[in-house]
Amino acid sequence: MLFHRAQQHIPGGVNSPVRAFRGVGGNPVFFSGGDGAWLTDADGNRYVDYVGAWGPLILGHSHPAVRAALHIQLDKGTAFGAPTDLEVQLAERICLLMPSIESVRLVNSGTEATMSAIRLARGFTDREKVVKFEGCYHGHVDSLLVKAGSGALTFGTPDSKGIPTSTAAQTYVIPYNDTAALEQLFATCGHEIAAVIIEPVAGNMNCVPPLPGYLATVREITKRYGSLLIFDEVMTGFRVALGGAQQMYGIKPDLTTLGKVIGGGLPVGAFGGSKEIMAMLAPNGPVYQAGTLSGNPLAVTAGLVVLDEISKPGFFDSLTSTTTSLLKGLQSLADTAQIPFTTTQVGGMFGCYFNEHKEITTFNQVMGSDVDRFRKYFHHMLGSGVYLAPSAFEAGFVSSAHGPAEIRHTLDAAESAFDSLKC
Repeated sequence: MLFHRAQQHIPGGVNSPVRAFRGVGGNPVFFSGGDGAWLTDADGNRYVDYVGAWGPLILGHSHPAVRAALHIQLDKGTAFGAPTDLEVQLAERICLLMPSIESVRLVNSGTEATMSAIRLARGFTDREKVVKFEGCYHGHVDSLLVKAGSGALTFGTPDSKGIPTSTAAQTYVIPYNDTAALEQLFATCGHEIAAVIIEPVAGNMNCVPPLPGYLATVREITKRYGSLLIFDEVMTGFRVALGGAQQMYGIKPDLTTLGKVIGGGLPVGAFGGSKEIMAMLAPNGPVYQAGTLSGNPLAVTAGLVVLDEISKPGFFDSLTSTTTSLLKGLQSLADTAQIPFTTTQVGGMFGCYFNEHKEITTFNQVMGSDVDRFRKYFHHMLGSGVYLAPSAFEAGFVSSAHGPAEIRHTLDAAESAFDSLKC
């Protein structure tokens, strides 16, 4: 068995904790290929995929245009450790499409992007404290892995060993969607705060949209106290709208972190903002950041193709419509089966909760979900050929490759799953 072999030489048998299926029980599925909206496992079984490599595959698996471009670049070279025309093109495209970004630095992961953005914010403001929100996950950065979401919630350990108390003490944590808590914190120590980092749509405690006006309040408070506002759009960037969540909600952060979609499924990250702030980075300024594989030509090539495709007229309208049809169908089936069930959606990103609340807006509401019922639902769906995130605390993703046939397959599986959960 592959999982047994993996455990001999890989901690827990996986290279990222949530993949271990500890949140749902059983052994993880090992995949061998993907095509469009479908994944194929090592035993030849096929599944409609709603993980999408955790968000990057907005065009689905093995998109022909991405594949063709990668083949061409592969013949030219895989890495140079030097500037390329491709990375200039991607930087130009990001600055064109993302409202707040005038200058951008490419890195290799979302974690690296948020780590670098925090360092830059501290260097720019000459302050040390950072504010984050309960359940929001910004990668495994020491100072940000405090009451984190994503896999940390799956394992019930929102803090990590190995992080010095002094490092954790640099981070204030407050509830998401709670304006009063933010006002109170800044009234007490706003002059110490270098930055507020937030997922504009919380995607690592499942999918929790901001309350109306909430992001505007966060923006106003940070401006008032001279703190930087960092939007972590690693997940939402080019996923919920062409200009990201900041375009959707009409907010201009000081810094933005990106990843996932801009690499088309290859390892990538980026952070950017105004030219004034970004000028603090080496070699121009005193804030150091570097990376051997940053601007990797394969990742940049895939990202350029994806940005071309999603820029086509009607792309996001279609993606949103498909996602809406999926969620309406799931909600109707759950209601018919009299199963407490709630959905959330922002564009092609969605959440599903076995929960009594009709609207999910807070971390505490998320944590009140019926995790045991989710586990049963997950395995029933998996057995019916539908692959969901193996955690009750992860968002789902629809791609442009998902069509009526995939939605119908999913709803047929869900009807059976909800029926089994009535017992």
